[in-house]
Amino acid sequence: MLILSRKVGETLCINDDIEIKIVEVSGDKVKIGINAPKDVTVLRSELRHTMESNKKASAAISPDAFKSKLNIIKK
Repeated sequence: MLILSRKVGETLCINDDIEIKIVEVSGDKVKIGINAPKDVTVLRSELRHTMESNKKASAAISPDAFKSKLNIIKK
């Protein structure tokens, strides 16, 4: 892992097309801005983990069981 120190307004670059800028530092929080091409997915890690968990959960249920549960919810 590369660890860098940056001040507000400073940036770092990944390849030629991704730029990360330190926008604000307040207490223990850092706001960053990310400029990346539209085809590059940028996600918070907790969102990515939630998506992976949802995929695993949805794969574990059969289509018939899913339809049955959906019908219960609709009622």
